[in-house]
Amino acid sequence: MKYRFGFLTGAAVGYVLGTHAGRERYEQIKRLSRSVAENPTVQEAAGILRARAGELADTARQKVGDKVYDKVPGMRREHKDTADVG
Repeated sequence: MKYRFGFLTGAAVGYVLGTHAGRERYEQIKRLSRSVAENPTVQEAAGILRARAGELADTARQKVGDKVYDKVPGMRREHKDTADVG
């Protein structure tokens, strides 16, 4: 019970102090985050990270698939071969 009271007191104090910063500080943070997100360098880095994450996901999917096919008897493997695409 003592810990719950301390937590609630801390949450209330944090809320009150946070509201003192007010709308102006919120708008300032929002403007800053938007300018960072719109920065071409940040967008380029995000694109590179997205592409790399996709590659890693494909590799992981293939490795997991290989393990499943090795473990499950009678499971048929279907390859998607790009050379066969018409």
